[in-house]
Amino acid sequence: MSTPGRSKGQAPGAQRAASPVSRLRQAIGASPAAALRWLRRIALAALLLVLATAGGFAAYAVLLLPDLSPWHTDVLPGEFDADRHAALDFAGYRALEAGLFAQYEAWRQRQAAPARGTRFDPQGAAARLSGGAPYNRSFRLEVGGAGARGSALLVHGLTDSPYAMRALAETLHARGIEVTVLRLPGHGTLPSMMTRMQLADWQAAVRLAARDAADRRPAGAPFYLGGYSTGGALVLSLALAALDDPTLPQATRLLLFAPALRIAPTAGLANLLDLAAVLPVARLQKVKWQDLGPEYDPYKFNSFPVNATRQVYAATQLVQRQLARAAERGRLAALPPVIAWQSLVDATLGAAPLADLLFARLPDARHEMVLFDVNRHRSLEAVADPAPRQWREALQARPRPWRLTVVGNESADTLAVAAQGPAAAPALPAPLRWPPDVISLSHVALPFRPDDPVYGVLPGSGAHGLPSLGALALRGEEGALQFPLGALTRLRSNPFWPLVQAQVEALVEADLAPR
Repeated sequence: MSTPGRSKGQAPGAQRAASPVSRLRQAIGASPAAALRWLRRIALAALLLVLATAGGFAAYAVLLLPDLSPWHTDVLPGEFDADRHAALDFAGYRALEAGLFAQYEAWRQRQAAPARGTRFDPQGAAARLSGGAPYNRSFRLEVGGAGARGSALLVHGLTDSPYAMRALAETLHARGIEVTVLRLPGHGTLPSMMTRMQLADWQAAVRLAARDAADRRPAGAPFYLGGYSTGGALVLSLALAALDDPTLPQATRLLLFAPALRIAPTAGLANLLDLAAVLPVARLQKVKWQDLGPEYDPYKFNSFPVNATRQVYAATQLVQRQLARAAERGRLAALPPVIAWQSLVDATLGAAPLADLLFARLPDARHEMVLFDVNRHRSLEAVADPAPRQWREALQARPRPWRLTVVGNESADTLAVAAQGPAAAPALPAPLRWPPDVISLSHVALPFRPDDPVYGVLPGSGAHGLPSLGALALRGEEGALQFPLGALTRLRSNPFWPLVQAQVEALVEADLAPR
């Protein structure tokens, strides 16, 4: 027996539980006036959501964030802009950059007590540790003698500087590759410059630098694109665009460190968070910032603006669309070989996007993911989170055409480390071991040598009588420092860098062998 007013097979109460979309359709069918009322309700609800989001964040920023400093509010006028500087080549970009850093030095000279002890203090610890931080700007390692055997373009990550690519640049350069390391617009000078940077500026800078670097290699020589985090997304985007655009340089190989392929969907709300900044109220300018940290790091900003989230979200959305389109058209078989290094535990991006969005689509064994496992020593079993191990085991169990190399303990009874995968690991100058106080790598550790003078973890790392930021091991009570004590426990350099270096060297020699 059917119930009056309800079609056969329809669940009881379905009419009473009709969705707003169904009601809107019914209203439109009933009368234009009813439809207009529904549209007004939807618009009002959307407006209230916008106001609640912007107002809530404004309250957080005004009440909980520290006061703004000059490096959060002052803006240098000489930064690259994709529209204003569309005619520049890379030589013009570097000339513009030189003018920008001249403005930055003039700004630093005008600062007094407010800059003391920060990265902006020419006599401070950050400047002494880094030797004046010369790698905050683009640089090039040229090859003399018989000339370069190839060329490379490397791109750093968000809030970072070209220094993040120094270890990889030196590894390539030692094999006869001329290396260009690009400073992305918005980086290297003042954190305030990140409030104005745009994805289009990054893309334009990467393209002009790539064209220049590729043109400088000998005919037929390899050309490498490498990137870290956001820089990895940008060079991958360029390689995907080059599949259909012959005017773009074609890379021989992609070298990626934890590329930014996906961030939390809530990042899409970044367009709403800083709306209150349009009001001419000084304290409301804090809504431009998600975090305001002390700027003690010579090569990385600790303050993080809302606009940074907005731009990296746009970059990840772009590369996701490009990957999906290339996969649908069967073009990924033409993508250059990819090797990507990724920490299993990555609090910034996670390891899953690299596996699910990129490698799951790659069609053959030319591509390799190198996954740095957690320290699985038996003494840590009681405190280690089992979730990363379970995800890694599930990844290893998946059928795949690409290669997976896992770097971790030889067994649970030793701190000795081995690379386990389908291909033989390259010979290393010394055996690798977990430092006894390290449980995992981190997103920010991957591209740095363990003896790096600024971020090294090995005892003795540092420079000019100062310990490295990565080797500091302060203990005390919260409130003694300008930042949480936990900020010092995140690993800042890669104890397994010798393996990365040996892999890069082997790939370069393999690429050069046919020549």
